[in-house]
Amino acid sequence: MFKKWLIFCTFLISLLFVASLKVSADAQVIVHNQEELKQAINNKEVTNIIIDNDINTTEKLNITHPLTIEGNNHTIKYVGTFGQEKSTDNTIWSGIYVFQIYKTSATLKNIKLTGANAALLVNGSSLNLAGTIDLSGNGFGGIELSQGKNVEEVSKLNLSDDINIINSTETNTSPTLWVPSDSKDAIITMNGITRTIKSGDELSLIQLESILGINNPDTNDSIIFAIVLGLIGLSIIIFNIKKLKEETC
Repeated sequence: MFKKWLIFCTFLISLLFVASLKVSADAQVIVHNQEELKQAINNKEVTNIIIDNDINTTEKLNITHPLTIEGNNHTIKYVGTFGQEKSTDNTIWSGIYVFQIYKTSATLKNIKLTGANAALLVNGSSLNLAGTIDLSGNGFGGIELSQGKNVEEVSKLNLSDDINIINSTETNTSPTLWVPSDSKDAIITMNGITRTIKSGDELSLIQLESILGINNPDTNDSIIFAIVLGLIGLSIIIFNIKKLKEETC
């Protein structure tokens, strides 16, 4: 009897071990195309997705559970249509985002999101951005922080200290970040600095960098270099004046 019980317990432990291996294996997934990406996003056991190729998607991708996506500097491009006329013009508003993060938390690293009405909709969620995030090529701008229907949670955007946001197609009507006038104020955090973005606000990339105190290292280096050159030049002038006076005397 004891032997049978021991065999049963061993069998049960083996099943649990195999199940744990499956969860562990599913926790991180490498994807190469739209179908693999969509399946990984919809699988609540997956917590980490690694993008291994540029991907075209014909539909908006909805993130509804905690998830980290490592882009490896690849591009996810929306190539679907817009409006009832099925136009390919992404300046026809159809509420199409490359990613919608809905009532959850997510992290995006080193990725370009393009081709849609906007790159990201943070819908009552907390989104972490790290590395290089390229928002160029979307018809209405980069990131919308808002609440949708029946969503009360405040939208939050957390930027890592190594963040490099790119938006080469920004215009006055397609800002890098905005909060719709019918949504609550949103929150942005970086390096311990927290800023409230008011309902109805639209921010350019320069304005976003300014309120968070993000400095352009190249610009700072140029200023320092110019100051140093100026001091050297001034020293040379003073030296020459002194030498001229000595010779005159």
